[in-house]
Amino acid sequence: MLDDTALARLRELDPDGSLGVVGRVLETFRMALGRDLDRLKQARDAGDLKTVGEVAHKVKSSSASVGALELSTLCAEIERRVRVGDTADIAPRVQALLAEAQRAQLAVAAALGT
Repeated sequence: MLDDTALARLRELDPDGSLGVVGRVLETFRMALGRDLDRLKQARDAGDLKTVGEVAHKVKSSSASVGALELSTLCAEIERRVRVGDTADIAPRVQALLAEAQRAQLAVAAALGT
């Protein structure tokens, strides 16, 4: 689920693992993603597409950095659609993002051994 190349780039920051960089980055991602998903759901429920786009932008970058590439791709699509005003069918895309985010959370938990 998490891209090996992205994880390898993180490991390069702490080659012997003594600083725990990978674990700290993954844990930070997991915590931030939980908050971002709450914000996304609230924005979706309120019809606040501007905030939906902002959250998608934020999650796009952070998910790519930990190797959750499918999540990043979904976020990029939603961000683009909101930006250009192509939001008629945004609800199923947001739902797909939420489902993929749950898979990413499980993959991060597995990588952390929790």
